[in-house]
Amino acid sequence: MAILQSRVQMLNPSFLSLAIAISLLVSISSAGVIFEERFEDGWENRWVKSDWKKDENTAGEWNYTSGKWNGDPNDKGIQTSEDYRFYAISAEFPEFSNKDKTLVFQFSVKHEQKLDCGGGYMKLLSGELDQKKFGGDTPYSIMFGPDICGYSTKKVHAILTYNGTNHLIKKEVPCETDQLTHVYTFILRPDATYSILVDNVEKQTGSLYSDWDLLPPKTIKDPEAKKPEDWDDKEYIPDPEDKKPDGYDDIPKEIPDADAKKPEDWDDEEDGEWTAPTIHNPEYKGPWKPKKIKNPNYNGKWKAPMIDNPDFKDDPDLYVFPNLKYVGIELWQVKSGTLFDNVLVCDDPEYAKKLAEETWGKQKDAEKAAFDEAEKNSEEESKDDPVDSDAEDGDDEAEGNDTDDDSKSDSTEDEAASVDDDLHDEL
Repeated sequence: MAILQSRVQMLNPSFLSLAIAISLLVSISSAGVIFEERFEDGWENRWVKSDWKKDENTAGEWNYTSGKWNGDPNDKGIQTSEDYRFYAISAEFPEFSNKDKTLVFQFSVKHEQKLDCGGGYMKLLSGELDQKKFGGDTPYSIMFGPDICGYSTKKVHAILTYNGTNHLIKKEVPCETDQLTHVYTFILRPDATYSILVDNVEKQTGSLYSDWDLLPPKTIKDPEAKKPEDWDDKEYIPDPEDKKPDGYDDIPKEIPDADAKKPEDWDDEEDGEWTAPTIHNPEYKGPWKPKKIKNPNYNGKWKAPMIDNPDFKDDPDLYVFPNLKYVGIELWQVKSGTLFDNVLVCDDPEYAKKLAEETWGKQKDAEKAAFDEAEKNSEEESKDDPVDSDAEDGDDEAEGNDTDDDSKSDSTEDEAASVDDDLHDEL
């Protein structure tokens, strides 16, 4: 101990302070990060492109790009590049268990293609995985991210696998639908609570017990309970003091139209005696009913009492994924153009928040300006390039030749719609 102290005293104090500071910084930054990918140099060595769907010629290629509009052209990610294609890619990290730890899963995604129907979600997978075979049937532990399809589906998926079954979150979490970059964050805590953030803003929070059907409910309605025979569940009753007015039943439902006049060409001998047509009597109020009053004996709507569910067995490790080892993207896209970046798996929500601010937060304004400029240029090009009549005539002459192409296109879109429906049914 004395030798150690003397050696410490011999060190330059400023050097020692710097060394301690660096050591602390390294320990803080590395302790909480399980996997972080900013898609810088060498990213291809960390990610494996799957051969899934290659034999069917429907496997899409990834582009390494910052996109058509961005806040920093040097900040690149990976983007789907071909329409009507399946995509699958994954990366491995040291096996990790979130037992007694917070799990944070975060990434950014941008749909440059005005997405009509498709996903922007990612997956965490456990155990061993043949990454070259990673695909739609590969079991996963967590699936998280935005999903858009038509007008009905615009939400954030949060699907958890428990005992081999995939469970969708029961709460609605809206997602962003524009063509800009957004950050999606899923936080799972040891107390089985969770939070979902979009652009560092909490959009949903709750408990695994209530917001997923992972376990049977803790309490159930007593199946043996019966409503008491004297239970009065009528909130309103006829007023026993109310009396029907005299002559009420003598009011006719219809009366002759006082404004009607006999036609000038009406012949009583040939047409019969003329009578005025009838109209609804405004004084007629329908069959008489006594007015309703509050029931003084009203007991309320009867509900069966709740009892402990005999099938419920708590799982203190409900939140635990003991051997997380891979992160992956697996998608079907009708229109390509979805760009992923800044993937993070860690146990520190504050680090995730800072990463989002350092990347998306610093670039979002410049990206929005670049997008607005691109939209403006696109509108000007459309105005400067009107379709002339000669071109239209040429299109008419070629219409017969385009029939086969149109039918092929329709067939492809029908097949794509069918795949979309199947994928959303699976979710």
